[in-house]
Amino acid sequence: MSSTEIDSLPLSAPTPLYKSLFFQVVVVLLLGIVLGMAVPDFAITLKILSDGFLKLIQMIVAPIVFCVVVHGIAGAGDLRKVGRVGLKALIYFEVMTTIALVVGLLLAFVFAPGHGMNINPATLDPKALGNYAEHAKNLQGAGVGSFIMNIVPTTSVDALARNDILQVLFFAVLFGVALALIDEPAKQVTSLIEVVSKVLFKMMGLIVRVAPLGVLGAIAYTVGRYGVGSLKQLVSLVCIFYICVVLFVLVVLGGVLRIVTGLSILKFLNYLREELMIVLATASSDAVLPQIMRKLTRMGVRDSVWVWSFQRD
Repeated sequence: MSSTEIDSLPLSAPTPLYKSLFFQVVVVLLLGIVLGMAVPDFAITLKILSDGFLKLIQMIVAPIVFCVVVHGIAGAGDLRKVGRVGLKALIYFEVMTTIALVVGLLLAFVFAPGHGMNINPATLDPKALGNYAEHAKNLQGAGVGSFIMNIVPTTSVDALARNDILQVLFFAVLFGVALALIDEPAKQVTSLIEVVSKVLFKMMGLIVRVAPLGVLGAIAYTVGRYGVGSLKQLVSLVCIFYICVVLFVLVVLGGVLRIVTGLSILKFLNYLREELMIVLATASSDAVLPQIMRKLTRMGVRDSVWVWSFQRD
């Protein structure tokens, strides 16, 4: 696909500005800040909107990952082709991650953005880092063998129930490979999974419609709980973070995109502007992952590519 073809993709008919998800997210961002400043006690109670939206997303991400990966492998036909895509994706992921770490560390050492904030750790929410602390505790002292064994789910149902994406992905890869090896007798199962995938994406479309409410809850709670004054203390940290992100996206990722596909990174970001605004407000990429997958599929990305696109922490 050429750089000019993004503009002609059949996304949707033109809609009034007030119906645009991008416009709605921007409006509720401003409204959340106002509510957090004017009525902080009420704004804090709106956190339920953000939590509810994220739970809706988490409810559907694991099944979508399973269906997309299984259909991608089964539909690829040639398993060697899937393996080549996986190897390229792994190398790309490792190289880009290393570059991102280097850029972030350099900017952090040069500007020291967190210096002088003087925030009392006792006032912070201990649940915010609960999951990270639990993962770190589980990995502490564990060898490679323990890490690999943790990838294998106890049961497939358990992995889906706990929303463990890595374990779901492992089971999906095995299931998809088995379908591909069976080939013709498994066509009905492959078709069923494709239909289920479409149903799940339709559900995601319905959930995304309430994204502005989730954004409103997240922003209102943040401002109401910590105040605008705390945001001022974080200005340097936020500025350095976004400078780092902009440099990495425009220079590194933009350069790769231009060299490999000839596409403009600015047009590509404009194509994903609504999803990026939701990520900005909710601080969660899970909220838009399925929607981004759908848009990239419309651009011509093959289903088999999604088999190796779920590089998780």
